[in-house]
Amino acid sequence: MRQENGTQEPVVDSEGPSRLQRDLLPRVLDYLRSNGLAPGDRVTELALAQHLQVSRTPVRAVMEELARQGVLDHQPRRGYSLRAVPDAPAMEAHPPGEVDQLCIRLAGDRQRNRLPAEVSEADLMRRYGVSRPLLLRVLAQLSEIGMAERKPGHGWAFLPVLDDAARRESYEFRLLIEPASVMAQNFHLDPAWVEDMRRRHQAFMAAPWGETSSITLFEMNAAFHEGLAMASGNRFILNALRQQSRIRRFSNYDWVYGLERVKVSCREHLEILDRLELDQREIAAALIRRHLEQAAGLTRPTPLD
Repeated sequence: MRQENGTQEPVVDSEGPSRLQRDLLPRVLDYLRSNGLAPGDRVTELALAQHLQVSRTPVRAVMEELARQGVLDHQPRRGYSLRAVPDAPAMEAHPPGEVDQLCIRLAGDRQRNRLPAEVSEADLMRRYGVSRPLLLRVLAQLSEIGMAERKPGHGWAFLPVLDDAARRESYEFRLLIEPASVMAQNFHLDPAWVEDMRRRHQAFMAAPWGETSSITLFEMNAAFHEGLAMASGNRFILNALRQQSRIRRFSNYDWVYGLERVKVSCREHLEILDRLELDQREIAAALIRRHLEQAAGLTRPTPLD
């Protein structure tokens, strides 16, 4: 599709790339728009793949297409940088904020057991007063990240929420593997990933808290912990952390611990990166343990209703 003055939404040629690549393109654009990137900022395959929870191969194809369309610049041995982000489509039916708001409402109701594990689209439309196109976009997004799946015939099933016992077991498991991951023999940090993590954390702490900030917070947090797992060079550690991210999403989209805890968590992440860059891995492992122990000790407020 032809691009005029950088304002038209780019698309991947439907005759060549896979359906996954075509589906990823608008999500990559959302990432570029929502993360405060300026022209000249680096954009890495690793950061996008972790954010989108896909392999780097389809991400690479999308980045190549965006370079052809003038959104990204590519220089050999230096990688990609942002040239210009196209304006959001003027006719977009449901802006990302509207989708995220419904995701948060669904997560809160699931976490409080107000929404059954299996439900029909008609029931969801009535409950939340939304159109079918918006609902289907939200359900598709939840399906992509493993939080919901379409049932045979009709209806949807949601991933089980974490009760107190499951949450405790989750942290016990993470305490066993995450500190150990940075001590792995093949541990290696990608400098571009570290740079991206620093920028995202600093930008998040500087921004005001909004209605959909809990989603941005969780995805950034998941990218941090999964990135350390990837740096371990151990595929089983990485797969385990990705599974933990999937089962934690509903409870963390429904963030109830306040803004100060957010800032504490971000500062702890940055301190861990500082130690790892100095190759002080034993100290970093101890900081990860303390970070997880403090998070495990948080208590969800009792609902008023």
